[in-house]
Amino acid sequence: MSNVLRLAIADPHADSRELIKSLLLEIDLVWLEAECSRYESFGDVIEKTVPDVAMVVLGQDPEAGISLVEKLRDTSSASVLVVGGSTDGTLILRAMRAGAKEFLTQPVLAEELIEALERITNARGGGPKGKTRGCTSIAVAGASGGVGSTSLAVNIGCTLAADPANSVAFVDLDMAVGDADVFLDAIPDYTLVDVAENVSRLDFSLLKKSMTKHSSGLYLLPRPANLQDVPLVSPEALRRVVGLLKATFSHLIFDLSKSYSGIDVMAMREAKYIMLVTHLDLPCLRNVVRLMTSFDEVEIMKDKVKIVINRLGLDSDHIGLKKAQETINSAIHAKIPNDYRSMAEARNNGVPLTAQAPKAAITQAVTALAATLDGTHEDNHEAAGETIEEVSDKSGVSKWLPFLVK
Repeated sequence: MSNVLRLAIADPHADSRELIKSLLLEIDLVWLEAECSRYESFGDVIEKTVPDVAMVVLGQDPEAGISLVEKLRDTSSASVLVVGGSTDGTLILRAMRAGAKEFLTQPVLAEELIEALERITNARGGGPKGKTRGCTSIAVAGASGGVGSTSLAVNIGCTLAADPANSVAFVDLDMAVGDADVFLDAIPDYTLVDVAENVSRLDFSLLKKSMTKHSSGLYLLPRPANLQDVPLVSPEALRRVVGLLKATFSHLIFDLSKSYSGIDVMAMREAKYIMLVTHLDLPCLRNVVRLMTSFDEVEIMKDKVKIVINRLGLDSDHIGLKKAQETINSAIHAKIPNDYRSMAEARNNGVPLTAQAPKAAITQAVTALAATLDGTHEDNHEAAGETIEEVSDKSGVSKWLPFLVK
């Protein structure tokens, strides 16, 4: 994505460098391109990587750091961001006169860093119309096996990818028996293991070449081909992959396993939304209660969850919507009608519902659900104080709102 800032950092101190690196991994609008522990070598690093932003952390020798800033001003097109341990006005003034565009004091706060990067983006020509969009990440989880979470995840991804303004990546995290490639009729050349093992050598272009692109525009990163390779993808390795994916794509979809492993939990922590898919039967609803109780204990997760009822009308003996909502004591975000035939035909043909059955009620419901998870629409809605109906009307999905439960 052109609106992601590529950043290189020079910091002689390993501890502070690691803290800043961890902070950068949490920010979607920046990709850490390179790091350097010696001021003397940073010019060569900048020349080879050509980042948008050069971050210089002033250590025990601030004079050397200021000299580096002056050198970068004269030899590089990168915007220089200086981080210092002192609030001394004289030092800040010298750094700005040397060529720094921004100055932050340690410890660096995420909010201050994001604001500084956005100012740099605007100064580099982004402006209000070109404001960094960031990445909307969605973790799709099932309350039980067989509830159709993969079906919904794939079709939401393909629906979002149909918009030319979006670039969408799909990561299959069901490491043992994931089948997203079957839904997309894809034979991948590379898997999650290949990307995880080589992430430090990948850039945006190589990352996309390592993924399988579906005709809908969706990019797939499938689960490992062999069970023996599953342990090679650790939560930390996946976190690094996610950082690159967020910097490359406008939307990122995780299809979780039913084991809620460390990798699944990491993905849920990284996601903006957690879509919990369930049926209206007692075992599934009981699992929803158990899972929601666990999510409530983790502050970063509890407000992300959106419960989706799938295959509504599957069985007349199923629990009613009103009773289900009382049972789980949580709002139901959306309901998807039962249409096994259309979904099975789409899966068997390796195409999304929008191509297989564009006028079907299930397709309309999935399209409406995708619109609410887009991220762009929600941000605009929050900024303007609009209702979901008004947002959906702008998105062209207002006629499908009966499928959305407020």
